[in-house]
Amino acid sequence: MDIDTSWVRRQFPAFAEPSLAGWAFFENAGGSYACAPVIDRLTRFYRERKMQPYAPNPAATAGGAEMDEARARLAEMLGVATHELSFGPSTSQNTYVLAQSVRGWLTPGEAIVVSEQDHEANAGVWRRLADAGIEVREWKLDPETGLLPMGALPALLDGAKLLCFPHCSNVIGAINDVAAICALAREAGVRTVVDGVSYAPHGLPDVGALGADVYLFSAYKTYGPHQGLMVIREDFGMALPGQGHSFNNGSLYKRFTPAGPDHAQVAASAGIADYIEALSAHHGGPAAGAAAARHAHKLMQAREQALMAPLLDYLGGRNDLRLLGPRDAAARAPTIALELQGEAEPVSERLADHKVMAWGGDFYAVRPLGALGIPLDKGVLRLSFTHYTSPDEVDQLIAALDAEL
Repeated sequence: MDIDTSWVRRQFPAFAEPSLAGWAFFENAGGSYACAPVIDRLTRFYRERKMQPYAPNPAATAGGAEMDEARARLAEMLGVATHELSFGPSTSQNTYVLAQSVRGWLTPGEAIVVSEQDHEANAGVWRRLADAGIEVREWKLDPETGLLPMGALPALLDGAKLLCFPHCSNVIGAINDVAAICALAREAGVRTVVDGVSYAPHGLPDVGALGADVYLFSAYKTYGPHQGLMVIREDFGMALPGQGHSFNNGSLYKRFTPAGPDHAQVAASAGIADYIEALSAHHGGPAAGAAAARHAHKLMQAREQALMAPLLDYLGGRNDLRLLGPRDAAARAPTIALELQGEAEPVSERLADHKVMAWGGDFYAVRPLGALGIPLDKGVLRLSFTHYTSPDEVDQLIAALDAEL
């Protein structure tokens, strides 16, 4: 079933905001619009429940219950146990805390593998383990295609302890075969950390089925508040040194949270589950839980691929730019980066004259851009969207590009 775009956009108050009228939003990879259930829950929490949760009074009890609800419902959608999902201020910070724990788990001389395709959040923290005597091996990308060659991986995994890589890059957009990569790593006795920030907005993955030991993504790019979500499977999480308060070491979802959680934003994250379930039910799918998430995932991907096709055709027909990543819409996320003949940021400024919101820069993808031979001061123009984007907005973008490139 095709997505009911009018219904979808009614679930996002930004589309009814007068100051945004006529603007086409193509900077979703930097942070999506928030859905109404998230905004409503956040507002309610600050109005009715803004106190220490779980205390013995109705408001505090309701606040704690809503935090628990968010964790339980999203964990079910992700195919993992409730206590395997934790919240933190951002994915960058969650990854940093995780890396400090891994530092204590490894011993000097042991090896990890990092990819050259990663955003700095899933690159720098791991590479700095070299300062502790850890061997850091690099899974290099193909400088022409930007893809990670699977054939190079077995040798890199030999004797390693950990593999860190993205579900898809925030500039290359190619969707990596996470299940196959994790299976290969597991066969070699290697743990896996997957950065899902650029994938999760296009459908929550079944992390249990993918087989990753750790999976991270950002709620604020997935229609929610500014939180980072981290799935860490119990056997790995309990084997790592805890990073929170010592008396919380027995609780998996608290072991990697050094500071207290943002109560209101954790609670509001339940609104992401509300929206996903409503999206599925509105389109004839299951109304709750993991089944609703799988149906919504398929709806989102089908819509996004249909929206990408004309844009990729248009871009592929130009000889004055370089399209990063696959030209096949089915092989990528709708995060499309372009190397232009000149600097990218001034072009993004001119696109705003056509009411197109996009940006140019390096997007913290300094290593993949460098590997692709793209100067960082030149950067790329990034065009990113989701299932709530309309065909008319894609036409608006193409017309603006035609005028400004």
